[in-house]
Amino acid sequence: MVKRVFQATHDIVTKTSPEQAPEAMTVSESPLQADVYRLTPKPTCLADTALSPWLLADLACKHLAESSVLDMGELARRLTLPGIVVEELLRLLRAQGRVELSGQREHSPLLRFNLTQRGRTSVAEALQREGYVGPAPITREHYERVLTTQSPRRFPLTYSQFEALFADTVIDPALIGRLGPAIHSGRAIFIYGQPGTGKSFIARRLKRAIGPPILLPYALVVGDNIIRIFDPGVHYPLKRDAAQQSPRLQQGVDPRFIWCERPVVVGAGELTLEMLDLQYNSSKRVYTAPLQLKANGGLLIIDDLGRQRIPPESLLNRWILPMEERCDLLSLNSGERFSVPFELTLIFSTNFEPTTLADEAFLRRIGYKVRFQASTLAEYEKIWRQSCAQFAIEFDRGCLDFVTGELYTEHRMPMLPCHPRDLLQLAMDYRRYMGGGPIDRESLCWAWQNYFLEV
Repeated sequence: MVKRVFQATHDIVTKTSPEQAPEAMTVSESPLQADVYRLTPKPTCLADTALSPWLLADLACKHLAESSVLDMGELARRLTLPGIVVEELLRLLRAQGRVELSGQREHSPLLRFNLTQRGRTSVAEALQREGYVGPAPITREHYERVLTTQSPRRFPLTYSQFEALFADTVIDPALIGRLGPAIHSGRAIFIYGQPGTGKSFIARRLKRAIGPPILLPYALVVGDNIIRIFDPGVHYPLKRDAAQQSPRLQQGVDPRFIWCERPVVVGAGELTLEMLDLQYNSSKRVYTAPLQLKANGGLLIIDDLGRQRIPPESLLNRWILPMEERCDLLSLNSGERFSVPFELTLIFSTNFEPTTLADEAFLRRIGYKVRFQASTLAEYEKIWRQSCAQFAIEFDRGCLDFVTGELYTEHRMPMLPCHPRDLLQLAMDYRRYMGGGPIDRESLCWAWQNYFLEV
């Protein structure tokens, strides 16, 4: 059952190039999403949103202030609320004297609205309190219910299923045997090994194994503060395949949510502790979610651990409570603290020995420690062949034997997974500079001399 549903979900999800439109995926319903639909019905009135009418009224007026005049359909799209709810909201605003009719656009049946003087005054006051302008948020309690239902831990795989997901990846079967249980255990993973062994590459590809697409909110409200969660640099939206839409999909879910690919968020050498709390823009009075909140439902990779500008102990200690309690504490600018779910897979990746970064007590809490090592000769050949195919280079057995049998032996270098791609790229640069021709021993020697430090 799990295999059939999980594979079906992956079969209908296809990512496009970054140059294409933001809606880059397709999605259709699977049985595992039934609970999510029940938790996210499309609201039919203001009360169904569980939000303060005053908060929604202020948000609608901010949108009107930005555009001067909007028809009901455009306002509904900007608020990500059904038209019937926006209609009720506009009646409230008209009763308050904050908006007025502005006639109809030619060839359009929709009424247009603009702010009154009272509305413009109320917008100025609202922006002094809270500067967010965007889709309507959801409550923190609603977010917790929906996110927990979609936890990566709900989608376990067997060894054969996990192996099938990595059929196009050269990876030691022993690693599959260790990473598979780790990724669905709900515990953090510590991957380590020398540079070039594929840690970051494999860590990002683990996204394949953490479940089908996820329904995420655009924004979250805490008290009177709205926190922007959706980030187009992290969250890749889906689009529905009309041929595969089910009646439930046609009926739709709460439009304040958006179907996305499971997120993968990476914090590398630039990471600071401040980046792991709410980001507040004091000039715009807007909150943005920290990395771990954006990564909820997916992967959070702390890459190059030990190379941040803060001590690794401080960074590691930041995660003790979230790892154990499955919740995280965040602070508003006012000092108020609140909890949010921590439903993600946390991966630490480092080139250092773990014992030099953390004490034994912390490493016990992580549970899974996975070492990445140099490639075997057979693995190296597979990666070399893949790289040749990627660069449209004809595979030459003599060139491969020369590199593995002579260059590596002479210089006593370990065969790392990153080497074939890098050496072939340098050899291609040399051949182009020399006027063309196939990759040969001369170009590979030149690539080797430029790639490795001379000792």
